[in-house]
Amino acid sequence: MQDYINVILPIPLEKLFTYAVSQAEADFLRPGMRVAVPFGKSKIYTGLVATVHNTAPTVYEAKEIHQILDEVPLVNEFQLRHWQWIAEYYMCTIGEVFRSALPGAFLLESETIIVKNEAAEVDETNLKDDEFLIFEALQHQSVLKVQEVSTIVDRKNVLPILNRLIAKNVILLKEELHEQYKPKLVRYVQLGETYRSEESLEALLQSLSRAPKQSQVVLSLFQLQATTKKPIKVKDLERESGGSKAVIKSLIEKGILREYFIQTDRVTYEGGEENDSLKRLNEYQKEALTTITDHFKADKVVLLHGVTSSGKTEVYVQLIEACINNSQQALYLLPEIALTTQLITRLQDYFGEKVAVYHSKYSVQERVEVWNNVRFEKKKAQVVIGARSSLFLPFSNLGLIIVDEEHEGSFKQFDPAPRYHARDAAVVLGNLHGAKVLLGSATPSVETFFNAQTGKYGYAKIDRRFGNVLMPEVELVDLKEQTRKRKMKGHFSERLMEEIEEALAAEEQVILFQNRRGYAPIVECTTCGHSPQCPNCDVSLTYHQYKKQLRCHYCGHHIALPQSCEACGSPTLDTKGFGTEQVAEELANLFPDARISRMDLDTTRGKHAYEKIITAFEQQEMDILVGTQMLTKGLDFRNVSLVGIMNADSLLNFPDYRAHERSYQLLTQVAGRAGRTKKRGKVIIQSYNPYHQILKQVSTNDYLEMFDEQLYERQQYKYPPANRIIKITFKHKEYNRLNEAAEWFARGLRNVFAANVLGPEYPPVARIRNQYLKHVLLKIPANQSLPKTKIRIRRIEKSFNAIAQYRSVRVLYNVDHI
Repeated sequence: MQDYINVILPIPLEKLFTYAVSQAEADFLRPGMRVAVPFGKSKIYTGLVATVHNTAPTVYEAKEIHQILDEVPLVNEFQLRHWQWIAEYYMCTIGEVFRSALPGAFLLESETIIVKNEAAEVDETNLKDDEFLIFEALQHQSVLKVQEVSTIVDRKNVLPILNRLIAKNVILLKEELHEQYKPKLVRYVQLGETYRSEESLEALLQSLSRAPKQSQVVLSLFQLQATTKKPIKVKDLERESGGSKAVIKSLIEKGILREYFIQTDRVTYEGGEENDSLKRLNEYQKEALTTITDHFKADKVVLLHGVTSSGKTEVYVQLIEACINNSQQALYLLPEIALTTQLITRLQDYFGEKVAVYHSKYSVQERVEVWNNVRFEKKKAQVVIGARSSLFLPFSNLGLIIVDEEHEGSFKQFDPAPRYHARDAAVVLGNLHGAKVLLGSATPSVETFFNAQTGKYGYAKIDRRFGNVLMPEVELVDLKEQTRKRKMKGHFSERLMEEIEEALAAEEQVILFQNRRGYAPIVECTTCGHSPQCPNCDVSLTYHQYKKQLRCHYCGHHIALPQSCEACGSPTLDTKGFGTEQVAEELANLFPDARISRMDLDTTRGKHAYEKIITAFEQQEMDILVGTQMLTKGLDFRNVSLVGIMNADSLLNFPDYRAHERSYQLLTQVAGRAGRTKKRGKVIIQSYNPYHQILKQVSTNDYLEMFDEQLYERQQYKYPPANRIIKITFKHKEYNRLNEAAEWFARGLRNVFAANVLGPEYPPVARIRNQYLKHVLLKIPANQSLPKTKIRIRRIEKSFNAIAQYRSVRVLYNVDHI
C-alpha cells in the first residue's frame, strides 16, 4: 500500500500538497519534520510534514520527496495547532505562517547551478561572444552559479543567454539545496601529547631556544593552563603571548600544539554570579500579586493595570521565579527591541544564564541557536524575552506568558502576512499550553480594559508609584499664545526653555519627544509653492540634514537636496514642519554646553545601536535625549526630571478611530519617563489646542474618563470592542482597474452585510511603491458569527478572482485592524 505525506510549503497556497513516500520513510517521518520537496517545474522547497497517510491525491499524481532534512521534529504539535489558528483567524494561509515563524536558516531553498552538457558536441563557431565566455568558464570550473554568470558577462539579466545555451545543448541547469545555518566553532589549543611530561617539556624549550617567539607561545600556554582550568582559546593565547597567527600555526604543524574545536552559542551570558535576592515588594505590589495568583487559579487571563513606574517588572519577576521553580518555560513579550536591551540586564541579574533573547536584530544564526535551546528545553532558555516573533518558538512546557505594554500597536504585524496581533495570539498560545497569561500596561487598550470590566479577564491594579513617588506634574503650554507674544525660540516655548535650563543646572536629565524623524517633513519653494514628491508614493520627501538628502519613509527612495526649485528654478527653498534632527540642532544652538543625543530609526540601525544609546543615557553620559515613540515604551531612566512633548497636535489630528486612545497612551507613557525616583518629575506638553479633552485627561492622569468617553463613541459608531473589524485592502498599479475592482468587491459585501460596509476609500497615502491602495472596512456586530462571516468573504473573493481583469488585483485581509 502506497504511503503519502501532506506537506506545508512556505508559499501562500490554500491547500497542503501531497507527496509519495516509501514504507520505511513513512515509518520514520513525524509531523513537524522538514523534507526537501520538488514543486513546480524545477524548484525545490523546504516543506514541513503535517500528516502521514494512505490517501492518494485525486487531482494530480504525487511526486516523490527529494530528501528528509530532520531526524527529530523541528516543530511541535502545539506550534502546528497555533499556526492553524493564526491562519484561520487572520485569513491567511498556513504556508505564510510557516514562512514567518521559522528562522530563515531552516528554510532551505534551492539554488540554480549551471553545468556543462557532457553528452553534447559543441560547435564553438556557433556561439555568440557572451555565450562563449560562459562555455569557456565551464571548461575550467565544473559548476557555475547564476551570480557568477552575471559577473562573467557583466549583465544583470542572464536568463536570455542561458536559454540560448540550453537550446544549443551546451549547458544543463540543476537545483542544489543549501543549508544556511553553520554552528559556531571556537578554536582551542593544548600541548601535544608527547610534551606533557616535565622532562619532554624541558627538552622542547631547549630545542626552541633559537626560536624565541615559539618558545614564548609555549611558555604562555603553560602559564595559562596553570592559572585557569578551562580550555585555552587560540585568541587568548595570541593575546597573552604576543605571538602571531603564523607562529601558532607552525607550532601546530610541528605537532608541538594540538588544535581542536568546540561548538558554542553565538550569544552567551557573561554576567557575574546570579543575584538570589529578588527585590522585596511593597504592600501594593504584594496585593496585586495575590490578586493575579487568585485569578490564575480560576484559569483567567489577567490584566495588571499599574501606573508608570509602579514596579510592574518586580511583580513579573516574582511570577517568572515561581514558573522556573516549577520547571516550566516563561515567555516575556515586549513591543520594542529598545526595551529588551534594558530588561535583559535586569532579568539576567535575577536569573543569570536562564535568560534567552529573540528578536529581528539578532542574526539568523543566533536565532537558530535560541530556537534549538527552547526546543530541547535547555536551562539557558527557560526565560525567553522577545518581540512578537518569539511567540513562534517551539515551547513544549510553557507555564507563563507576560505581554508587557499590551496596548502597543507594535504588537500587530502589518506586512507581510500573517497580519496577527501578538497579544491575542499569546492568549491563544497560553490556552493551548494551559499556561498562565498576564497582560501588563499603565494605559491598557480599550478592548483589554473592556474585557476586564465585563469579567472575561481578571483585573489587578497598582495605582501608586514605587517608593510613593508622586506622579509627574503635567503642564500644558499654549503655542498660539506663545507665538502671538513672540516668546518662542525656534520650536521651544519660554516655559520649556526655563525648565530645561533648571534641569541642566541641577545636573538632571531631559527627554524631548517629537514623533517624526528627519529634519523636516516638507521642503517647499517659497516662490512657486512646489515641494519635491516621491516618484513611487503619494507623499512628500522628508529632509534629512545629516546626509543632505530628501528621503521617502515609505519606499526608501532618496535624492540629494536640490540647490534650487525643480519647478521654477528659484533658489528660495524652505522647510516646513520639524523632526528630531531639527530639535537636536536647535538644542545645540540654545544650550551649547549640553550633551545631546537622538534616538530614532536613523540612529538605531546597527545591532547594538539601541544598547549604546540607552546605556550612555543611563550612565549620564548625555544630558538631553531627543527621540520618537521608541522612547515611550517602558524605559526606566533614574535621573530624568523633565519630559518635553514638542507638539501634541500631530498625534491628536489623525484620521483614525483610535487616534485619541493612542494619543492618551503615548503622552501618558512619555510623561511616565519623568521623576522615577525621589523627586517629582515635570512634563511640559506644547500644543496649539491645550483645551483638548485628551490633553486634559493626560494632565489629570484620568484613564477611566478617557475609557468611558472612547467606549461610548465606539458603541455609537460600531467600532471595537462593540464590533469586530476586518479591513480589506486592494492593491494594483493601475488606478482605474483598482477602482473598478474595489467597487465590485464592495458591492458584493453590501449584498451580504448591508450597511456594515464602509468604503472603498483611499487611505491618506494612496500610492506606495507604485501600487495604488484602496480600503474597505467591514464591521461585524457581536451577535454575528466571525467564522461564517469569513466564509462569506472568501466566497465573494472566489467570484472576484473568476473575473479575468480583476485577477491581478491583490486582496489583503487585516482582521482586528488597529
